[in-house]
Formats: sequence, structure tokens, C-alpha cells
Amino acid sequence: MSTPTFQSHLTVLDSSARSFPTRPAFRTPVVNKDTSQITEWSTVTYSQFFQDVELYARYWTSVLSADGITPGSVVGLWLGGAAYTDVLRIYGMSRAGYVPQMFSLRLPNPTVIYELLQKARARALVFEPSLDVDLSGCPVLTYPTIQVREQDAADVALPPLRADCSASDLAFVFHTSGSTSGSPKLVPCNRRWLDNIVTKSKQMGQVRSTHGQDVTVAIGSMCHIGQTNMLISSMCHGSCTVQPTTIAFSSEELLDMIIRCGLNRLRQFATFLTLHLRNSKTDPKLLQALVQLDEVIYSGLALGDDEEAWATQNGIKLHNLFGSTEVGAMMISIGGNGEDAPLLVPLEGTSYSFSPIDQTSTSTEAYHEKLLELVISSESGDCPDVSLRHADGHFHTGDLFLEVKPGKYRSQGRNDDWIKSESSLRCDTKSIEDNVRRACSDLVFECTVVGNGRSSPALFVESSEQCTMDDEKLKKEIIKRTKQFHIRRYVHERITSTKHVVVVKRGTLPRTATKGNVRRQAVETQFKELLDGIYGTVPKY
Repeated sequence: MSTPTFQSHLTVLDSSARSFPTRPAFRTPVVNKDTSQITEWSTVTYSQFFQDVELYARYWTSVLSADGITPGSVVGLWLGGAAYTDVLRIYGMSRAGYVPQMFSLRLPNPTVIYELLQKARARALVFEPSLDVDLSGCPVLTYPTIQVREQDAADVALPPLRADCSASDLAFVFHTSGSTSGSPKLVPCNRRWLDNIVTKSKQMGQVRSTHGQDVTVAIGSMCHIGQTNMLISSMCHGSCTVQPTTIAFSSEELLDMIIRCGLNRLRQFATFLTLHLRNSKTDPKLLQALVQLDEVIYSGLALGDDEEAWATQNGIKLHNLFGSTEVGAMMISIGGNGEDAPLLVPLEGTSYSFSPIDQTSTSTEAYHEKLLELVISSESGDCPDVSLRHADGHFHTGDLFLEVKPGKYRSQGRNDDWIKSESSLRCDTKSIEDNVRRACSDLVFECTVVGNGRSSPALFVESSEQCTMDDEKLKKEIIKRTKQFHIRRYVHERITSTKHVVVVKRGTLPRTATKGNVRRQAVETQFKELLDGIYGTVPKY
């Protein structure tokens, strides 16, 4: 029996480098250090991209094999993930036959990273020297990143790129974007899963331009699943990816990318797209540029009603892409100007079900009989690793929907205690609340964590009857007692400043009528102006 073949990011790159050798694969900014202005956008062709990946693969083969680390081993990569060289480090490590375990700079605690390395049975950690972190306690060998030159790996040979492997062979290790019990969960990704990601990416990347090559923009760090998927999507069709100076790039930089790079497909998290939509209300040139784009995809969070209505009324070709770290892209909105435009449908080639939620759930009171949870069948190629599945063998996403029309859905949030930050990374509010209740049981009567679409969470507390501290002293004491808990979490999950603690009178927080649970969304709504003041901005969701 022949060994099955599987598509991967490497097979896609190999094919595209052969089919589109001279096409731009990346446009990268050249910034004047004195003025901080972009002087030009450099071009990296597909053939150059392929050669650079091979170079980095030869280098890491030489370095790691010299220390007895064999191909197939898991190697941690602690990177920013936004630079072209980060793409080369990840793809090069993979091409050398190793399994990249990605850590972004949003997880700055080395102790947590050590634990995750051990859970994944990693053999090494590659890190950015700019981290300036003491790695003397690291349980595996450590290597600083370098900008590899030809002479660094001149005599190293690579084996031929192979697509034949076992479906269960490990390809990547990602991590959930939020922490549970003080640490993210491993998200192991095997060859079957990666093959399905490529298949779905081909759907998402279908060429839109009628004038030549599609040009899009990086949505985030390569250490997370969003940009990993988007790059594969672009490579499948020989499209170009522009790497902005920052993920939250300005409307001025967006216009520059459209004019000088030919960007025709904008892909952004909803938080950052909201900025451009709001600016376009007073900037006719920006509005015209957005309207002329062949596609505007947003993800991570829902757009505000005003922004979505503005985009639709003005003919901006808007699509909502719904996905997660564990599954990748799952659903996409219909788009257009009809009443069905915002409704979501599953991507082709998937096997999903929408199951009624537990009738005792307290996530919402009005729609229990209608709410459906998205469940990824074990038969679906994008069903996550068995370690992440429910007892029934399927993956329960926790994402809730209303079936507005047959086969067409509207997102209704989650059936758990997670919120999403402005960069669409998840935050487990319940674990923060539970820690406050344990550490401050003598001070806090009730509490809740909010901050959906914000840069970090905010804690609302009702003080206990026996608490005699004034509000400011209470805030400081809460921060002091919970410090060790927060230091282990992602940056976007932390509450480390009294600025993000709000003390209210007992009984102030809105509660459910039946069980008396604090209603998180109602707190967000009731204290919207206060939250806007805390974050110094209007809400970004």
C-alpha cells in the first residue's frame, strides 16, 4: 500500500516558486530611522523566498544536528513573528524536518514557556536576543536567532521535499491564545489537519483582481494561526503579502500600501479595520480607496453595527471570516448588499454540526431554545488533535449561533467565560475572577472581568461588608495579591494596574433574574463611557 501524500505550506511554496518565480511574494517596508517614514517597499520574489527558506533550513540542519537534535524533534521558536526573517525561521525549521512550536512575544514569561516546551517534548528553543531574558533555567538547549548568510550553511545538503507521510505526523505546535489554569494549552497540528488547512486556504485565496496579481496585507504574527493560514492562502495563488510596520497600521499607511504596493485585498482583525472605517467617514479619499478594494475581510470580533452598515451602504466588499486557533478558518459571510450579506456559512469540504446548547446554560437568557453550538466532527479534516476533543470524539468550539435561514448563521458569542482582546486573542475571564475571589475573599463580595475588544481586561468589584479600605487602597491591595497569578499570563490577559480595576457599590453590577449571576455583557454596556475613559478610546468592537 502506498503512503498517502499531504499538502503543506512547504509543498505550496515549492509549487508557487515553480509557477510564479518572478512574482513578488512579499513587500516589506524600508523605514527612515530619523523620520520614521516609509521610503520604499522592498520586493521579495517567490524564487527568492524559496531560496531563503532553503538557506535557513540548511543552517538549522547544521546547527541542530551538530548537537544531536534529529529531524522530527519539536523545536520552540520565540519570535515576534511579524518580520520576513521570522517567516524564514519558521519555514526553514520546518523544511529542515523539525516541528516548530511557536511562541509569540505576547507570552513573555519564560517559566510558562519552559512548561510548554516540556509538555510538547521539545528538544530546543530558538529565541530573539532582543528579548533580553535570562534563559539559564531553560530545560532544553537554546539558540539565538541570526540573519543567516550563504556562508553560514554553504556545505549542508537537504533531503528532497517529501509529501508522503502519516496523517498523524506532527507538523506544528501552536497554543491557545488565552490561558487556562495559568498556561495556554498546546494545539498540536498533524499532517491531516495541515492538508485540510491548505484546501480551505485555496478557497479563501481565489484570485479577485481583474488586473493581475492579488496583493494583500499580513493580518498578524506568524506565531499565531491567523497569519499562518493567510500566508498559505496567498501562496496557493501566487499572491503577494505586504508586511506593514505594525499590525495596527494607520489609515495613511493603508493608502500608501494601496498606491505603492497595489494592495487590493484588505485582511484585518475587526478592531483595526474599525479605525479605517471610522476615518473614512470624514476622509473621502480613504473611503474611495476602500470601495475600490476587491475584498475586505475582517476576523476575530464582530464589527460594530454602525461600521458594518457604513461599509455596506457605501459598497465596500465586506466579508467576515470566522475561525479559531484549533480549527483555522471555519465560516465566511455571504457578502454583498442583500439582507443575507452578514450571515455566515461553513467553508466547503468541512463536516460541521450545529447542536442545541444545554438548556441550563446561563450564557444568555432569551434564546436558549434557539442557540446552536458549532461542533467540528471527527470526520472533518480540520478537527483538532484528540487531546482537544470532547468525550464524544468531536471538537466542541463553544461558539454559539442562530440559524437565521437554512444553512445560514449569525454569531451569538460564546457559551463560556472567554472574551477577545482588541487583537482578537482570547482571555479567560472566569479564571481571573476565581483568582480574585480566592486571593481577596475578605475584601471582595462580587467581581466580573470585562473588556471585549479592548487592549486588556478590566476588573469590576463590589467590596465586601467587612472591607474598610477606601477604593484606591482596595485596588492596590487587589493588584498586590493577584500579581503572581497575572505574571504567568499573556500580556493581553493581565490586570497589573489599578487603572484597570473599578470599585462599585455593592449591588451595582447587573445580574440575571434567575440565578443572580453577574451579566458580563450588561456590565460592558452599562459602564461603556467609563471603559472608554479608562482605555482612552471609543470601543473597538
